[in-house]
Amino acid sequence: MDIHSRYPAIADLRTRAKRRIPPFVWEYLDSGTGTEAAKARNRRALDRIGMMPSVLHGEVTPDLSTEFLGQSLPLPFGIAPIGLSGLIWPGAEGHLARAAARHDIPYCLSTVATQSPEDMAPHLGNRGWFQMYPPRDPETRADMLRRARASGFGTLVLTVDVPASSRRERQVRSGLTNPPRLTPRLLAQVATRPAWALQIAKRGMPHMRGLDKYVTDATANLPPTAHVGYLLRTAPDWDYVAWLREAWDGPFVVKGILRPDDAVRLEQMGIDAVWVSNHAGRQFDGAPASIEALPDIRAATTLPLIFDSGIEGGLDILRALALGADFVMLGRAFHFALGALGPRGADHLIDLLAKDMIANMGQLGLASLDPLPDPILLS
Repeated sequence: MDIHSRYPAIADLRTRAKRRIPPFVWEYLDSGTGTEAAKARNRRALDRIGMMPSVLHGEVTPDLSTEFLGQSLPLPFGIAPIGLSGLIWPGAEGHLARAAARHDIPYCLSTVATQSPEDMAPHLGNRGWFQMYPPRDPETRADMLRRARASGFGTLVLTVDVPASSRRERQVRSGLTNPPRLTPRLLAQVATRPAWALQIAKRGMPHMRGLDKYVTDATANLPPTAHVGYLLRTAPDWDYVAWLREAWDGPFVVKGILRPDDAVRLEQMGIDAVWVSNHAGRQFDGAPASIEALPDIRAATTLPLIFDSGIEGGLDILRALALGADFVMLGRAFHFALGALGPRGADHLIDLLAKDMIANMGQLGLASLDPLPDPILLS
């Protein structure tokens, strides 16, 4: 039985990943915040977006290529940043960066990843993005930009929707701390997940290597869902964005936008793209679904729009594109794939998403992504 027969959907990868990674790690990856209403809202809202099938087009061979931020890309999606990625599957950042390079799609490294920008330099293709949680200290800020550029990252992504740490109650209940410490309770969980445990034994417990040179303070008094990055970062304002725009010579993206007026102001400041996201329901449980915010932002700005939150297949990617996104990023799904299949998981997911898009485009009679049919609201 081939891999597509065993794992034909992200749901199959999610199910296997849950069996292969320790419960405390699973809670970190899969949880939202509060009652997780925003996370569920993302899914419900996507399910309400339909498109009318179109027939009698003869044989159609869909082309998934797109133009984004001045680059020709073979696919309209990439790999979003997740903090502590290497906790979810050991060596995750390297596995994902290499897969992205093989498929010529963007890979975005988090500031709070378990590998540093320098670690990623040998593995990046030409599509490396660096996601910044905003350091308070200007010298640290400038040094991070220098390191990212020297390591081969061409696009800067500033995340602005984390002005304070969220509570993420499921994560707290799991017993996970930052940095991760294997207490007797967690060791008992690790013992039930031998594949994950073996890889961790080879590499050691992960930590946020990119921050090592900046952190000297103790972290004992931080809340359990916080981490060493909270010692460094600040809640950015408009002046902070202007500083980064001036300091970064290259595409600059602002991530975590849900309000059209924010997108308008960012366009006026010379930002290159806006990332529409509610942080996958991990920050504020009262936020609207990202897909609900997307059309109004599209109407308000001519900037390229990136979309994430709740994507579970190729049809969801088409839904986002039809509602005004120019590009889609996935985070959880790629980590489900790593948890399920290890290093080969990312390649399988990319293939799975492409095949799903092609199948759905066939139903819509589409040979390309431009134009897409107008979406309809399903009951």
